[in-house]
Amino acid sequence: MALTGIRVVDLTRILAGPFCTLLLADMGADVIKIETPKGGDPVRVQGTIKDGLSWYFAQFNRNKKSVVLDLYSDEGKQALADLLRTADVVVENYRPGVFAKMGFDQAKLDELNPNLIVTSVNGYGSTGPYVDRPSFDFIAQAMSGFMSVNGPPDGDPMRAAPPLSDLIAGLYAAFGVVSALVGRGRTGRGQRVESSLTGGLISMMAYLSAQYFATGEPPARTGNNHPIVAPYGLFHASDGMVAVAPSNNVFVERFLGVLGLEYILSEPDFSDNAKRMANRDRLNALVNEKTSEQTVDHWIDVINKAGCPCGRVMDLGEVFTDPQVLAQEMVLEVEQPGYGPVRMTGFPVKLSDTPCRVRHPAPRLGEHTAEVMSEIGYDADRVARLAPAND
Repeated sequence: MALTGIRVVDLTRILAGPFCTLLLADMGADVIKIETPKGGDPVRVQGTIKDGLSWYFAQFNRNKKSVVLDLYSDEGKQALADLLRTADVVVENYRPGVFAKMGFDQAKLDELNPNLIVTSVNGYGSTGPYVDRPSFDFIAQAMSGFMSVNGPPDGDPMRAAPPLSDLIAGLYAAFGVVSALVGRGRTGRGQRVESSLTGGLISMMAYLSAQYFATGEPPARTGNNHPIVAPYGLFHASDGMVAVAPSNNVFVERFLGVLGLEYILSEPDFSDNAKRMANRDRLNALVNEKTSEQTVDHWIDVINKAGCPCGRVMDLGEVFTDPQVLAQEMVLEVEQPGYGPVRMTGFPVKLSDTPCRVRHPAPRLGEHTAEVMSEIGYDADRVARLAPAND
């Protein structure tokens, strides 16, 4: 596997950090998840609990090992220091400065392991006036501007249902780790990597931020209508909704041609995109009048055949039984000892020579404490002293 032989000490919990280390673990890294003796990662008891197992935890912590350490104790801190000496990467998602206050400032980390890649995932970054503020996905969605551009034009700002800022920050952190590993191959030294919930989401604003920079005006909310292209969005078929994405004039011509509406492109109100945007309500009404004459299946067939992107609006039940999704192995079934098979999302990145795979399920709390610590020379008595609650 691509990251086989890379050891990651994972001090993260909840989602952003664990998503980063999940990506590294799926690529083959040896991820050692450090958990508190008092319950471990809070996600162990959050989300959908089935027969005593959090499927949320199982999905985001497969391929990891769990080691219980009391990092408030001197022995726990010493054990962490000993692990860091053997590691390639450490990932933490404390507030900025907390890891240093625990005794692991940059000077200490350099002393322990100058080759270590130190990765931080936090709310706002480690500089600036907000560094001490707590943050969660909902706050990052609000403060990144993301909420301000989502929702109907006459409604409130709207969050996205998935915790996007956590996932984006975790993804960027994993990308940063892999980049730092490549850099270390040239320089022989580790470096610091940082990603934040708010910064990551800001970076995803795409044409919306470009529009603001160019005009100085915050973009208006447009709901399911595209902010810069028309027609584009959800349209009514006779038995449901169909999503159509004619992203430029070529696709617009194909789409309207299928509907028998190509003639409107010669009309002054619809002859270019700016005019179609200005008259979008009328244009959408014309499109909906046509699409409502046939079924969703009909439109998906004929619009895609015409070369214009088109799809069904699917719920998760439809998504996870869809033949394309299954062909891409985006649904995995992992045997969780004591609980049976657990279904979870698959690997979004496909590597031809070193593919991701499930090597082991999410660990029980402290399951690998003795194994991991014995690898670095701890005997059974010393392991027992580290985390008496481990049994």
